[in-house]
Amino acid sequence: MSLRAFNLGFIIAAIFAVSFLTVSAQVDYEQFFDKSLSSANAGMYVLGSWAVINIAAGGYGWSKYEGQQKYFSQMNLFWNIINLSIAGIAIYSNSQTGISLLSDSEMLDKHLRTERILLINAGLDIAYIGTGILMSHFSSRSSTKADLFKGYGNSIILQGSFLFVFDAVLYGILRNQKVEFLRNMEIDFSSQAVMLNFGINF
Repeated sequence: MSLRAFNLGFIIAAIFAVSFLTVSAQVDYEQFFDKSLSSANAGMYVLGSWAVINIAAGGYGWSKYEGQQKYFSQMNLFWNIINLSIAGIAIYSNSQTGISLLSDSEMLDKHLRTERILLINAGLDIAYIGTGILMSHFSSRSSTKADLFKGYGNSIILQGSFLFVFDAVLYGILRNQKVEFLRNMEIDFSSQAVMLNFGINF
């Protein structure tokens, strides 16, 4: 076999290797995004469960207690109707996502968008906690609505604190998945580049 034919064989093998790498990368992106959606859905189930518990407890407390405990329960119920709606919409939206129809960049963009939303929400959660603290503080200055401000304030502090932990933990999980995925992709591409370079220049 001539040297020219030998090199041609390596070039053909390199083309097949690049094609295989492209297919493998697509599969890796799909696996990554499927894992991302699974984590997001798990988070929404946690949020939904928290909402259901608070709606049930809030309804009971609203009818059972008086004073600030009544308003505490009332706000917990109102707040978690919204939480339950958000969780339900998110789970439904994720279930309608056709992973195989998305490009690699679209899958990564959707993952990054979820991370950004969680970071924004974490900032809002801190604002919620601050609002709750202010309401609780100002309750002592109101002679007619002290129980309402105290109950609502304590509820908002509780709900904001839960959401802050929830958003921070879910963001950390998704970010770690992204970092691990990009690191593995970089290693795979580097390995393939070394193999192709060795094959072509052999």
